[in-house]
Amino acid sequence: MKLVVLTGAGISAESGLKTFRDSDGLWEGYNVYDVATPEAWERNPDLVQEFYNERRRQVVAAQPNAAHRILAELEQDFDVEIITQNIDDLHERAGSSKVTHLHGIITRSQSSLRPSLTYPIAGTEIKMGERCKLGSQLRPHVVWFGEAVPMIEVAAKICEKADLFVLIGTSLAVYPAAGLIDFVPRQVNKYIIDPKTPDVKRYQNVITIEQNAVNGMEQLRSILTNG
Repeated sequence: MKLVVLTGAGISAESGLKTFRDSDGLWEGYNVYDVATPEAWERNPDLVQEFYNERRRQVVAAQPNAAHRILAELEQDFDVEIITQNIDDLHERAGSSKVTHLHGIITRSQSSLRPSLTYPIAGTEIKMGERCKLGSQLRPHVVWFGEAVPMIEVAAKICEKADLFVLIGTSLAVYPAAGLIDFVPRQVNKYIIDPKTPDVKRYQNVITIEQNAVNGMEQLRSILTNG
């Protein structure tokens, strides 16, 4: 049975990783448009590079939490595919084997000229002057505001094949990721884990678990393994 999981900021928050919220548009005290857009990179690449170097240091220091680990453990009973909006590698470090990153992953760098040209990062920093094989400055392998989301079609196809669907820690406010639930077959049970349930009234077979990611996943594991 294919269990498709879409995760957002809420699951990483319990590992101590902060992400911006639409309400104030700030991320670690920065306006997101000053550090997370192509225009910001053109305007002040040193600031953007250092911002992501610091975020990367935080990711490396963070540890997967129980919600990440439960998802990995569910692979013993389900064909689990995770689609994440998060740029950290906590799902992988928890042991999940099928993870699609919609917005890139901060532990890799990419060419400024060709986004598909990516490299693993040794340590926690990309230095100014480090270049790809095409000669362009390396930047974080992260999808910025205003850029295309290259994995969205792959993710939509995964959702179409779901026998069960779980949404964890996302407000369904950021598109195109928020539209992925529309690709899940209508008859499939859709579990929503979040302290504040997003607006999902138009969907059928929705089961809400109004908890944080860790407590919610503990409840869901009990439902799935005992049901």
